[in-house]
Amino acid sequence: MIGPGRTKICRYRRGHPMLRTMVNHVQPSRAMISNQSEYFVHESAYVDEPCAIGTGTKIWHFSHVMKNSRIGERCNIGQNVVVSPDVVIGNNVKIQNNVSVYTGCILEDDVFCGPSMVFTNVMNPRSHVSRKDEYRPTLVRQGASLGANCTVVCGTTVGRYAFVGAGSVVTKDIPDYALVYGNPARIRGWMCACGVALEFGDSGDCGTCRACGAQYTRSGQDVAPAETGGKVDRD
Repeated sequence: MIGPGRTKICRYRRGHPMLRTMVNHVQPSRAMISNQSEYFVHESAYVDEPCAIGTGTKIWHFSHVMKNSRIGERCNIGQNVVVSPDVVIGNNVKIQNNVSVYTGCILEDDVFCGPSMVFTNVMNPRSHVSRKDEYRPTLVRQGASLGANCTVVCGTTVGRYAFVGAGSVVTKDIPDYALVYGNPARIRGWMCACGVALEFGDSGDCGTCRACGAQYTRSGQDVAPAETGGKVDRD
């Protein structure tokens, strides 16, 4: 562990098995690693070696970035945030105060994590039983927003540009562009990539954002921008 005022970065071990499984979700920038002048770490924060931090990222008071984690460019890691070993975080991710991103979590580009929201990585924890070999992955796709104090139960995928309401409990996969809230979280509507609710016409298969004018198509629980012909990417 590197003490306050002495934080530095080493190169990520490219052969690490967790990285190999994540490479299809988050493609690292060539500038992921350089010298500390390209990113900011508050003197009260800790950064363990080895890890990777991208250009323009800021890590604030009392946060802890643990070994073999990978953080992209232009991220903002708020106060009292823990990034556990082997976590992968894409570019332009905002993590607000008091969030723990546990091993097994993958956050793609442009994800927003609201203050004090919660990830988990074990389904049936016991203090006296070690389950480190039972971690379940959680994938948050590009542009998704996780509201304050919500909980995302491990083993789930939150779709692209989905919006999870404050205080919700996510127990199953969330489709792209879905607005969900409640305990358990249920689909209550659909959201534009800009963060405004979509309004679908009488036919129910075409929607328009009243804020930016973007158009979407819907078939059941598959929503996609109209210019893609309604085809949802399922990679």
